[in-house]
Amino acid sequence: MQYDVATAISQGRRDYQEDAVVADFAVGVPYGFAVVADGMGGHAAGDVASKIVVTEVFSELKFQSGNRAALEQNFNTTLLDVVQSANLCINAHVRENPAHKGMGATVVAPVVFEDRLYWISVGDSPLYLAREGALSQLNADHSLAPQIDLMVASGQMDKEAALNHPDRNCLTSVLMGTEIPSIDCARVPFRLQIGDIIIAASDGLQYLTHEQIEAVVAGHKRRTSSEIARAILRALDALDDPDQDNISVVIIKCKGAQL
Repeated sequence: MQYDVATAISQGRRDYQEDAVVADFAVGVPYGFAVVADGMGGHAAGDVASKIVVTEVFSELKFQSGNRAALEQNFNTTLLDVVQSANLCINAHVRENPAHKGMGATVVAPVVFEDRLYWISVGDSPLYLAREGALSQLNADHSLAPQIDLMVASGQMDKEAALNHPDRNCLTSVLMGTEIPSIDCARVPFRLQIGDIIIAASDGLQYLTHEQIEAVVAGHKRRTSSEIARAILRALDALDDPDQDNISVVIIKCKGAQL
């Protein structure tokens, strides 16, 4: 398995950027990872929180990758420790900077070993898999959106009201330097296939509907990861939504080894 990987980031219509994103996939190496964090807490605090999380998770995973066999053997524990470490870094920053109390960040970090996908996530930043034209979300959504959608499914609320519900994006778990209520961490790897496309993003991507994201990716599946990322940003721009949030996205295309 080889990977074609690209990242993209946009401020959207917000006054400042609170997202952070990084990916590490060396050419010819069947291993790599990415980290996306979406900060909260205002201009300075949100920006700092997302950078703390991305920096800490990236540096720890990079250090651990020196022994990939040992890393995969203890992967669940390692990922949980890495996220807890990032959370402690936020706690330390807030103690030293009381004005930033209340800041935090979501995180989603996919890690690939050959055809095996692991991930850890906290918050509502989605991890998608596009396979044979169909898009599915792999990680848990730690917001009130799933509960509101259940109300739609049970007939207690109509779809339009659910999409515009004021509490839809309220987070139920986030890294804030305190106890983390919920962590989604894959205990067994998800098996990838050649042709799969992995998308890790901040929730700014979800200004597009599930069907719109699916259509954009399916329409560009034979293009490079960079072209897919640009197509997603163009689709978001075309919405012309005055409330468009920051967007950060990682595209990972799985392809066969070049012999």
